[in-house]
Amino acid sequence: MEESATGGGITAWFPLLDGAERLGVLAVDETSLTASSLSRGRALASLLAMVITSRRLYEDSFVRHTRTERMRLPAELLRALLPPRTIGDGNVVSTAVLEPAYEIGGDAFDHALTDTTLHVAVLDAMGHDLASGLTSTVALAACRNARRTGLNLPELVRSVDEALSSWLPDKFCTAVVAQLDLVTGVLRWVNCGHPAPILIRDERLLIDAMERDPDPPMGLPSLLTSQARRTHELALKPGDRVLMYTDGVVEARTREAKLLGLERFAYYVIRATAGGELAPESLRRLIHSILDTQEGKLRDDATLLMFEWRPPPKAGPAHPRPLGPG
Repeated sequence: MEESATGGGITAWFPLLDGAERLGVLAVDETSLTASSLSRGRALASLLAMVITSRRLYEDSFVRHTRTERMRLPAELLRALLPPRTIGDGNVVSTAVLEPAYEIGGDAFDHALTDTTLHVAVLDAMGHDLASGLTSTVALAACRNARRTGLNLPELVRSVDEALSSWLPDKFCTAVVAQLDLVTGVLRWVNCGHPAPILIRDERLLIDAMERDPDPPMGLPSLLTSQARRTHELALKPGDRVLMYTDGVVEARTREAKLLGLERFAYYVIRATAGGELAPESLRRLIHSILDTQEGKLRDDATLLMFEWRPPPKAGPAHPRPLGPG
C-alpha cells in the first residue's frame, strides 16, 4: 500500500496469482482502505487472474502486452511448450527462469505435480539454432509422454533416448530428470551429462551433495553403450532446496571478462537465498544478480530451476484427556 500518485487517496497493490505463479499485480485506488475495500480488491485480483489465465492461451493481445521485443523462432517454439514458471501445493514449490527470454535456443525446463510426486527436468540441447529448439521440444514431449504413461524414472529416460535417436539421430542434449516423493522426501534423479544439482540446507550450500558420475547425454550417444542408466537417491529434509541449472550459468562472464564459475555462482546463490523469501523470490534475485554481471544480457542460454520441499509439520502424539466424574 502507498499514497496515491494523484494525492488524497491510497493505492493498494494486489498480486495476480494463478495457483503459485505470479502473473502480475493490480493497482486499486481508494479514498481510504477498509476491510471491505481490501476484500473487494482481493476478489477483483482473483477474478482478473482467472480471466488472464483462461484467455492468454488463445488471445495474442495478452502476449503482446507482456513482450518488450521480438521473440526469435527457436524461443517461440520452446515457449509454447514450457509449463508455468512456478507450481506448488502445500508440500512443495518449484520455480524456474530461462534467460535470455527472447533468444533461447536449446535450454528448457519442465515440472509437474501428482498427488504424491514432483517431477522436474532441466535440459540443454547442443547448439543455438532452430534444430536445438526442436531437440529440446522432442525431449520434453517424450519425457511428458512417458511420465503420463506411468513409466518409472529409468524407463522414462530411455524413452527420451529412443525418441531422439529415432527422430533426430544427429542431435543430443544433456539433462537432469528427477522425481521427489512428497511424503517421504526421497529424491531420485538421473544425470545425463549435465552439471550436478546443488543442495541448499539450513541456508548453506552443499555443492557436492548431489555430485555423481554422469551418464551419457540423451539421444544416440546413450544407445551406443551397454551400460544402463543409473538412478541416484537422496533423502531431503524439510525446508531443503535443490537448484538445477545449465552450464550457461557458470560459463557466463563477469564485467572483467572472467568466467563466473561455480564458486562465484555459489556466492550469488547464498546471497539470493539468505533472506528467507519463498523460492520464486529467491530465484528472481539470483537471476538478476547474474544478469547484473552481464550488463543485462547473457552470452549463452541460462536456465535455473529450484524446488523446495516443505511438508506440513507432523502432529505430536495425542494425550488422552483425563476422565472427569461421571
